[in-house]
Amino acid sequence: MTPETRSTKERILESAIKLFSQKGYLGASTREIARGAGVAEVTLFRHFSTKEKLFEEVLNNYSFLPVLKHKLPELFNLEYEEALFEIIRSFLSSLFLRKEMTKIIKAEIFTHPEKVAKYVQVFIDELYNTIAIYFKEMQEKGILRNFDTRLGGRALLGMVFSYFEVEEFIFQKQSSQEDYEKAIKEFVKIFAKGTLK
Repeated sequence: MTPETRSTKERILESAIKLFSQKGYLGASTREIARGAGVAEVTLFRHFSTKEKLFEEVLNNYSFLPVLKHKLPELFNLEYEEALFEIIRSFLSSLFLRKEMTKIIKAEIFTHPEKVAKYVQVFIDELYNTIAIYFKEMQEKGILRNFDTRLGGRALLGMVFSYFEVEEFIFQKQSSQEDYEKAIKEFVKIFAKGTLK
């Protein structure tokens, strides 16, 4: 997509994700974001009434949540272990794609304005709830044992996020695609054993 065919809103969002990733929420100014999008700051505020709203829209467009929502209908038609593999693989890919932003948000979470922290919480809640929908459907089909599906979503994503965090931010390993595939397969086995009926 060329700059001419992208909408003003898309250009603002692309500039915002780039600058939030480089400078964090607090460090990236709306003036810089507008400049990066090739628009006036007043134009940015016509599309997003506040910087917090812009950040919320970035989360809604450039995170794992839209990916998961898009994949959900497809997951219902896969074998359970295949679906788990797809969820974990997609989540890890999203984390790697937005690695710098993930690191900055994590570091800044306690200094973010209250509204921004709230957006992050709402976003994470929706992520858990979306995975819970999948688990609930599998329970109703008699595939999974009875367990709190929301807690199941937290456990699955928490396990994957912890792995990503340790590999990338603590060990700073340059793991190969083969290493990640092996890890994902192990996570699938571990999680499936604890949830299958």
